[in-house]
Amino acid sequence: MMVNIGSFTGKTIAKPVRVELGLDYVPLYSAGAAFIALVVVALFYWPKENGEARPRSAAEALRDMWIAMSNLRFLGLILITAGFWAIQGQLYASMPKYVLRLVGEHASPEWYANVNPLVVVLLVVPITQLIRRLQPVTAIGIALLLISLSPLTMSMAHFIGGRIVLAGYSFHPITIMMVIGIAIQGFAECFLSPRYLEYASKQAPPGQEGLYLGYAHMNTFFAWFLGFILSGYLLEAFCPDPRRLAPALKHQYDAAMAGHGALPAVYAHAHYIWFVFAAIGFTTFVLLLLYQRVTARADARHSKIVG
Repeated sequence: MMVNIGSFTGKTIAKPVRVELGLDYVPLYSAGAAFIALVVVALFYWPKENGEARPRSAAEALRDMWIAMSNLRFLGLILITAGFWAIQGQLYASMPKYVLRLVGEHASPEWYANVNPLVVVLLVVPITQLIRRLQPVTAIGIALLLISLSPLTMSMAHFIGGRIVLAGYSFHPITIMMVIGIAIQGFAECFLSPRYLEYASKQAPPGQEGLYLGYAHMNTFFAWFLGFILSGYLLEAFCPDPRRLAPALKHQYDAAMAGHGALPAVYAHAHYIWFVFAAIGFTTFVLLLLYQRVTARADARHSKIVG
């Protein structure tokens, strides 16, 4: 909840910074916010003194990482759940450029993305209570299914003809379907996050649960590293930067943004981007089912041997 409150606040401010000052100022705003946080920590955070504690060396940290990541059972769970975060990471990789290039510079991808942390802040506590009796792997499976539906929902804007009127206001179909898809992502996160660490700790050998939990969020490293690279290729293929279009296509693009005619044919399959990430989501769901079956059989064999 703390992280998502910060996420909501940050993106809310990012929109006026981009519009009023320019895109180049958004990184400066982010750096300034981080610096203020550093000053606050330096002035007001005082860790408890512990005479036995000492900083870990880089060699010790790398050794511990190897211990955790060389466990194939643990690594398998990390790579599977990386599929979830690869889709969620498109809030920052694909979605902003997709929206600005297809809807126009007046669009608000920062505020679309804010739907995710808003949903998490509002629902994470009640959903956590609701699923407290579910097995952790079941909750993770529900999250992977839900996150797979998110990019599919986003892609549906391509099949809606004309603008959507709600409560007397007219909206671009991409706006509506993006908001719904992003809300589904936040809903899915409420199922995954509370139970993932519990399940990850069960993949560790007895006595090493704390060590493994320290590296449980390596899934976001794999997800964002690979997901952002994939996003770049997909955007280039299906939703290219209009500034790089040939003069004739750029003229057609500008006319379409002004409401005169259709977008150039190079944008006809822009929604394929979301098909790719939906496929990643469904694939990781299937892999989770296989993972659960394999690990359950391994545990059963181990119990027989110990017995």
